Amino acid sequence: MGETAISYFTYTPVQGAPEAAAAIFAIVAGILFYRIKKTQAARWMHILVGTALAESVGYIIRTVCINHISLGLYICMMLFLLLPPNALALFNYKVVGEIARQSNLRPRHFFLRPKFITWFFFASDVFSFMLQSTGGSMMANTDTQETGKWICVVGLAIQLVFLGAFVVVAVIVGRNPEYIVICGPREISEAAAKRRVIWTVHITTALLYVRSIYRLAEMIDGYGGKLFSAEWAFYVFDFAAILGMFILYIVFFMGNNFPRKSVRGVQV
Repeated sequence: MGETAISYFTYTPVQGAPEAAAAIFAIVAGILFYRIKKTQAARWMHILVGTALAESVGYIIRTVCINHISLGLYICMMLFLLLPPNALALFNYKVVGEIARQSNLRPRHFFLRPKFITWFFFASDVFSFMLQSTGGSMMANTDTQETGKWICVVGLAIQLVFLGAFVVVAVIVGRNPEYIVICGPREISEAAAKRRVIWTVHITTALLYVRSIYRLAEMIDGYGGKLFSAEWAFYVFDFAAILGMFILYIVFFMGNNFPRKSVRGVQV
């Protein structure tokens, strides 16, 4: 382990963990790709596959950085490990938006309209993504490190605010029996299908919230701070939280609940 790597990470990264993480996320991507194809699920569900692959790439770059680090590699690693989870928030937004659209209701409130649920929260996710990517790039340069840190903080804070707003919408949709979910082949009723999907959204959003709070605290603590320098915290609150989300997406797979156009005969 060279001093150069330590100067970037501020600690000696553990060997073997990033290799294992890269392999795990690659396997997760393969499982999800297979299940989406097998069930002929809507194409937007490939968001999960792309996110898992991006996580795998991030850990591959982390593996390289441990022994052969450079500024460019370190920036790439930070971006690949910081940004992809934003797509998981988008996935959950899309799930609730599709439930609203499939139900063919005329909601009284504008925030329950299918397009609003999908596009408003999508726009907030893109805005948060842009801020975090800009800030993450700037943090690798000592001249712009402090500015980049606070740009990242703002991006993460915005994500937390809109995740909270989304939870409110998801609870309303979940509690209203008029909103329905297409039954999978092994589900006994639309109500049971909806309950499984909504609870998956709630729990994965909670895990994403935990991860975002950790990242926000890490940024506020600053480069080289106690939280930034605690590698165990990264693997518990980032790696484990994101992996937990993917495990839930696999165990409570939604592909049968959101079939593509050719299967259900309606626009996806």
